[in-house]
Amino acid sequence: MKLTNYSDYALRILIYLGLKREKLSTITEISDCYRISRNHVVKIVHHLGQLGYLETLRGKHGGIRLARAPEMINIGEVMRHTETSMDLVECFSDQNACIICDSCVLRSIIAEALAAFMTVLDSYTLADLMVPKRQLKKQLQVMGMFDNLTDQSN
Repeated sequence: MKLTNYSDYALRILIYLGLKREKLSTITEISDCYRISRNHVVKIVHHLGQLGYLETLRGKHGGIRLARAPEMINIGEVMRHTETSMDLVECFSDQNACIICDSCVLRSIIAEALAAFMTVLDSYTLADLMVPKRQLKKQLQVMGMFDNLTDQSN
């Protein structure tokens, strides 16, 4: 199983904004930090905003920030919203053309594995991904994204 870049980038954006707390950030800032196409960041930020994860403020002094506390952003939920399909094998799809699907046990085994995977993701929040705050901020500081490390936790 391979998650899409879209989901990966969405989680990175959420981590970045979580580390910035209530401070506003810009699309360009995030794009430059992670070396992700600005167009990708725009699409993902727009989507995350529609889903209620982000607050976007327009105008000269505008920007983006988390709309919810990191403890209230569930990783499994984010993945369900950002992955276009969880159809790991053809028989999960509406376009299934597998001739052995009716008697194949593999489908139920993979469905069970996917459910276990999602259960693990459901047990984590954005706050859990930000536990090594100091290390994350230090890595981003090297990129020039965090000028001071006033938060001494972790």
